[in-house]
Amino acid sequence: MQRQGSMGGSAAIRIRVTGGVLLVAHLVLVAWLTLRPLDVPWVMPANLRPLDGIRADLALGWPQAARELGEGLALLAPLGVLLPMADGRLTVSTPASFVRTTAAGVLISLAIELLQSDVPGRVLDVDSLLLNTAGVALAHLAVVPAGRARLRRRMTERHPAVPRQEESSQGRTPTIPRVGIAPWSDALPPSSP
Repeated sequence: MQRQGSMGGSAAIRIRVTGGVLLVAHLVLVAWLTLRPLDVPWVMPANLRPLDGIRADLALGWPQAARELGEGLALLAPLGVLLPMADGRLTVSTPASFVRTTAAGVLISLAIELLQSDVPGRVLDVDSLLLNTAGVALAHLAVVPAGRARLRRRMTERHPAVPRQEESSQGRTPTIPRVGIAPWSDALPPSSP
């Protein structure tokens, strides 16, 4: 297994920078969409009971329910791809990446919901939290494992871990054996009597 730095260093940096820029741009867009005051004559009370809002959306009928639920799923879904992209690691456990990304999605969605409670015309909705988190998780599962596997394959094709003797013009790279820690008596200067 190769270390991250040796696996296409410039490509990893480009992926991280691109992911970071897109992540910031997406979060700015989400903040603009969700934290603007609404000019409405009345505001519904906060929804603190899970799935009540989703049931109400489903009661509206197919096209309206699909639109409402789709908006909830799609709002933070790009974070499922952009957070691992900004991290830039290719060799990471898929379950660990999924848990880390989903947890970040929950926290970002919770922060948005809490900030909305102070914005005129906006109310706290626990179903938004659930839908946003589900969108992050689904986007991550749909794109990230396959994308990382593809990038790892491309990197190993371009930079094989152990070059074959016939492919390398200079032969094998020499390795240096590990050196242990010197005893204190060798490290200290000689003392004078």
